[in-house]
Amino acid sequence: MATPAAPTPPQPAVPAAAAVAAAPVGTFTDIPVSNIRRVIAQRLMQSKQTVPHYYLSIDVNMGEVLVLRKELNQVVSDNIKLSVNDFIIKASALACLKVPEANSSWMDTVIRQNHVVDVSVAVSTPAGLITPIVFNAHVKGLASISKDVVSLATKAREGKLQPHEFQGGTFTVSNLGMYGIKNFSAIINPPQACILAVGSSEKRLVPADNEKGYVDSPFDVASVMSVTLSCDHRVVDGAVGAQWLVEFKNFLEKPVTMLL
Repeated sequence: MATPAAPTPPQPAVPAAAAVAAAPVGTFTDIPVSNIRRVIAQRLMQSKQTVPHYYLSIDVNMGEVLVLRKELNQVVSDNIKLSVNDFIIKASALACLKVPEANSSWMDTVIRQNHVVDVSVAVSTPAGLITPIVFNAHVKGLASISKDVVSLATKAREGKLQPHEFQGGTFTVSNLGMYGIKNFSAIINPPQACILAVGSSEKRLVPADNEKGYVDSPFDVASVMSVTLSCDHRVVDGAVGAQWLVEFKNFLEKPVTMLL
């Protein structure tokens, strides 16, 4: 008699494919890249990849600027209040006249040395960073610069700037001092050769100026501001960048010379 075949053992059930876990709700938000943010990204990437940056820093005693600013604000019209940044823009423009290499542009086949100083001023807006221009800052007075900056910053934040008001410029100033930032290094705005990064002022003990008759203490308290100049080494050599910073420092530490 034939032996009956052994029953086939039951096969284990194949587990159902695990469901793909859904991302928890609310863990992130994808923000579409706006046109202005895309342009900012492209230009900054181009600058860091193609421009040989180097950085120079210097401290500036802002004591006389603060005194002069207070005095001038008492005599200018009521709708104008000079800011420290207005003095910085003016000093930058005059330093560019003293050291024109810093007011130049890399044009691939030539270095274009500009004969006027149009200062681009970095402004943060809800749409992103934009740099409206104070044209001919080297010949404008502090009150005129102040009016330009207030008007341009307002238009920038409202999205009402015309292209000619932010396209171009020969030198850029970026100031984060109002946020308490002590120092930082900014990315050059091509084809410009330099950008100045401005930090906040802080009180420091410094050696007293005995020539002015400080005899009570060997030290004095000064408001010191740190700035960093980013330079394109193709256009501005290290010694030239240092010379620009010295001229800038001299104008701010003797601000009456900017009024001559």
